[in-house]
Amino acid sequence: MSSQLQETLNMFVFLSIELSALFIGISLLVGILQRHIPPSKVEALLGANRRGYFLAALLGSITPFCSCSTIPMLKGLIRARAGFGPTMVFLFTSPLLNPIIVVLLAATFGLTLTAIYVLSALLVSLGAGWSLQKLGFERYVRHEEASGCGVTGSSCDVKPTISNSCESMAATCCSATQIATQSTGCCDSQTTKAAHPKSKYSGLWQEAWSDFKNVLPYLFIGIAIGSVIYGYIPTSLLEEYAGSDNPFAIPIAAVIAIPLYLRAEALIPLSAALMMKGVSAGAILALIIGGAGASLTELILLRSLFTFKLLAAFVTVILAIAMIAGYAALLFF
Repeated sequence: MSSQLQETLNMFVFLSIELSALFIGISLLVGILQRHIPPSKVEALLGANRRGYFLAALLGSITPFCSCSTIPMLKGLIRARAGFGPTMVFLFTSPLLNPIIVVLLAATFGLTLTAIYVLSALLVSLGAGWSLQKLGFERYVRHEEASGCGVTGSSCDVKPTISNSCESMAATCCSATQIATQSTGCCDSQTTKAAHPKSKYSGLWQEAWSDFKNVLPYLFIGIAIGSVIYGYIPTSLLEEYAGSDNPFAIPIAAVIAIPLYLRAEALIPLSAALMMKGVSAGAILALIIGGAGASLTELILLRSLFTFKLLAAFVTVILAIAMIAGYAALLFF
C-alpha cells in the first residue's frame, strides 16, 4: 500500500470517528440546552436586532467548534427560531474566532496579525449577517417539517376525533390543565395528572441519533473527498501558487484551503512552516480563514439545511473575510 493511500485511509478513519463523536456529542448538548432554555428565550436574545447580532458573535467566539461541528448548534438555533441574521453571524464566527485558533495565532504570529484576523472576521461577519437578513436570504433555509402540533419537538397526545365539529382544534395542543375528549377531540378544561410523567431528558438520545442519521450520507461523502485531497495534494502546491511574489496569492490560498479541511491543530504549524518558506502573511491569513471558516465537508452538510443560493452566499462571505484579512495583512503587517 502506498504512503499516500495509507494517509488517505488514516485520515478517513480519523475524521469519521472524530466528526461522528463531535456531531452526536454536540447534538446532545444542544438538546440539553433546549430543554432548559425555551425557544422564546432564544428568539428574544438572538432576535434580528443590534443586541442579537453581538450576542451571536459572542456565542460564536466562545464555542470552540470546527466548521463541521458547528452544524448541530446551527440546527438548534434554527429550531429555536433565533433571528436569521444573528444565526448566520454565529455560523461565520464560531469556527473562525474560536479560542483555539486565536490563542495559537497569537503565540505563533504575534498580536498584530492576530488583531487583523480577529477584527476582519468579526466585522465582516456582523456586516454579512445583517446584509443577508435585509436581503431576505432567510427564505433559502430548508426548514424542517414541524412535528406534533405544528411545533418542532413537541409531544401532544391528542386522541383521534370522531366528529368534525372541532376540526379547527386538531392542530392545537391542549394545555397542561386540558384534555382532549373522546367524543369531540376538543380540549376540555380538566385538571389531569400524567400516568407516567416523563423526564425532561426523555427522547434526548433519539433526537440526537435521528439528526446524525439524517446527515450521515453528507458527512461520509465530504470526509471521503476531503481525505483524498489530504492524501494526494502536496503542500508544495501552496508554496508554488501562494508565494509572496504572486499578486493573486491571497484569493488562491483562500480557495485552495476550503476543500482541504485543515484542522486548527495542524493549521497553525503548517502556516508557520509555509511562511518560513516564503508564503506571504496575507496568503497565510487567507489560508487559515478559508480552511477554518469552511470546508468541503461542512458545505455538504450545509446543503441539507440551505438551498444553493444561501450556500453560495456563505462561501462568498468566507472568501470575502479571507481576502479582506489577507490584503489588510499586506498593508499593516
